[in-house]
Amino acid sequence: MELDIQKMIFEFIGGLGIFLFGIKYMGDGLQRSAGDKLRDILDKFTTNPLMGVLAGIIVTVLIQSSSGTTVITVGLVSAGFMSLRQAIGVIMGANIGTTVTAFIIGIKISDYALPIIAVGAILLFFFKNKRIHNIGQIVFGFGALFFGLELMGDGMKPLRSLEAFHDLTVSMSSNPLLGVLVGTIFTVIVQSSSATIGILQELFGQGLLDIKAALPVLFGDNIGTTITAVLASIGASVAARRAALTHVIFNLIGTTIFLIFLPLFTVFMQFLQAKLNLNPEMTIAFAHGTFNFSNTIIQLPLIGVLAWIVTKLIPGEDSVIEYKAKHLDPIFIEQSSSIALGQAKEEVLRMGKFATVGLEAARDYQMTFSQKNADTALQLEDAINNLDRKITDYLILISRSEMSTAESEEHSMLMDTVRDIERIGDHFENVVELVGYQITNKVKLTDSAKQDLQEMFDLTIQTLIDAIAALDDKDTSLASKVLRSEEQIDKMERTLRKKHILRINEGSCTGSAGIVFVDIISNLERIGDHSVNIAEAVLGYRD
Repeated sequence: MELDIQKMIFEFIGGLGIFLFGIKYMGDGLQRSAGDKLRDILDKFTTNPLMGVLAGIIVTVLIQSSSGTTVITVGLVSAGFMSLRQAIGVIMGANIGTTVTAFIIGIKISDYALPIIAVGAILLFFFKNKRIHNIGQIVFGFGALFFGLELMGDGMKPLRSLEAFHDLTVSMSSNPLLGVLVGTIFTVIVQSSSATIGILQELFGQGLLDIKAALPVLFGDNIGTTITAVLASIGASVAARRAALTHVIFNLIGTTIFLIFLPLFTVFMQFLQAKLNLNPEMTIAFAHGTFNFSNTIIQLPLIGVLAWIVTKLIPGEDSVIEYKAKHLDPIFIEQSSSIALGQAKEEVLRMGKFATVGLEAARDYQMTFSQKNADTALQLEDAINNLDRKITDYLILISRSEMSTAESEEHSMLMDTVRDIERIGDHFENVVELVGYQITNKVKLTDSAKQDLQEMFDLTIQTLIDAIAALDDKDTSLASKVLRSEEQIDKMERTLRKKHILRINEGSCTGSAGIVFVDIISNLERIGDHSVNIAEAVLGYRD
């Protein structure tokens, strides 16, 4: 029989593409159905390593990607939302969660892939309800996963007649390290362990690989999947790089342990296959699950050791943004509403500090175009949004307690101030997006415009600093200064608009540059307004 190389390659890469699309599309549908509360899940379930493992499993099942969970975790560690030890637990859980895909594939319902896709398409295109639409996306992705897998399988069938492939499988059977290397490299290329394990299940199912060659490849797939987190951590914080390295070390240690006991593991899997009457695909799924579950059980008590190792390998202090509230303990509400309000105020001041630093980062981004400044500003805006929710919830709890007139006024002031600071975060986020637009579209501002922007940024930042300081000390003279500064900001905004019109009339400024310039000064003017609101709340303390 003549080997049609082109047909084989096209079926394989086309099937791989459909498989990856199916996994991603199904994961997106699951995530939307869950209400996109991944961060809340990670926040609530990472109180200890065991709960972190559970959170990792849940999130990975929701998004159908261990790499995706690890990348989210790396981002949360980088943002200070999660400690390194918590992250290690989540990463371990992600490795267990990713085995769900292999078990789904093991069910072997490829014959029904096209009808499943049809049902998904009907739900997507003939129903307007959002919930049904999400279910349609899950069903369509589920069908696409199996259809892609079947195409890949058809593409790989001719491999049995290739002498070179036969020689490779014999070599992998006798040399497990070669199998690990093959699995690692292929997963690094494809960037999805679910895909490479799916391919492995097809190869094993068609008898193209024996169990002795398949298991080392499976171990390599688990090592290869760590590359996504490593790439995500490049240029990130020290803590994020440590989390990514933990993922690599975790899978390397697991692979080493299982390679040492490979003969025993092979016998165990053959026994399991015979005892439970498993099909070849489900046998690989069980092997994958056993590897990751056992690896987690072995290394879970060693989280402290893993954290120590990566800290030694990647030394250095890291300044992180702490998303979590520090002072909002519900026990204070039961003891004294006055103390609870004091704790809430401390958290509001932290929020104000984030707003100040975020605005400074937005200014620096506009001046330097450094992506690091943009990332800092967006992380801070995210932290502000998180604190906004936490503080507001805490203040609502306080409002249910008995409060004096003065405490009620303080409570109202804090509620208003939280809202103002949250809006300041939105405005400097707008500035970051405007600068991003400026960079992407190669919009050039004149030197005069840049100088004007810097002056307005500096005045706005100082006004905000004064407003937060006035809130901290109940300093009415500083609050009055904020009101005067805001008048200067308003005047400056009107003056700069006129200067901008002159530049356009002279032809020294383009329309696109004008839009960016005007929108930035408009956002700064609004930040000035919110700073005044904070200052006026302070002035309300005067008798």
